[in-house]
Amino acid sequence: MRALKIAATGMSAQQLRVETISNNLANMNTTAYNARRAEFADLHYQQVSRAGTVNASDGTVLPTGVQVGLGVRTSSVSLHLAQGALQETGNDLDVAIDGKGYLEVTLPSGQAAFTRDGALKRSAEGLIVTSDGYAVAPEITIPDDAQSISVNAEGEVYAYFSDAAEGQLLGQLTMAGFTNAKGLEAIGSNLFTETEASGAPILSTPGSDGLGTVRQGYLENSSVDAVREVTQLIEAQRGYEMNAKVISAVDQMMGATTQVR
Repeated sequence: MRALKIAATGMSAQQLRVETISNNLANMNTTAYNARRAEFADLHYQQVSRAGTVNASDGTVLPTGVQVGLGVRTSSVSLHLAQGALQETGNDLDVAIDGKGYLEVTLPSGQAAFTRDGALKRSAEGLIVTSDGYAVAPEITIPDDAQSISVNAEGEVYAYFSDAAEGQLLGQLTMAGFTNAKGLEAIGSNLFTETEASGAPILSTPGSDGLGTVRQGYLENSSVDAVREVTQLIEAQRGYEMNAKVISAVDQMMGATTQVR
């Protein structure tokens, strides 16, 4: 019976949906996390009787035909590009992106990665780095005797010293935009890398070319809506149960068939 395999694909789909929701809820407090959504598509169809087939000698054709669906498959787990609320922290090196764009960082391998997590730190050498120690590109070094740091909306980083009233420009943060940001590959630690689907990064200064601006002393919260995720979790659970009932019903039908004498 086809229903047995069809219901199995439905259970697998709902299981993936639950796993996606579980990951969203686990990251509801992760800085700048974007919620994911599992998307599905129906499988190919078995053409028992094709629409438009001649059905009689006078040329009468079938208006609809008979197409039997064979289940469901996962088409994608899509990134929901929604900005989370900005939370004030007051830390000099906490920066939030207000709008589109990503900060560029350099991995130990030399590969470029991109993030919206602006919880930046200062390394032992004075470099501005991420929480994992990856240097922000372009590299900006904070002098040891700097009293405070200021970052304006355009990403310009200034250091202030005790013997000078005006700040010293240390460098400027750049921002990367993508034609298809949903095509980025997540590699963990709030980092993404470019793919053929995302296209090459378009580097520019904050506030230009459609990119967002920088807000010092703020961090972007996760965009996960816990109420919506729990509601979808209930729907996925009910969908899983209904597909399981189909399997149980098919099993009973097959059992009845084998008992026929």
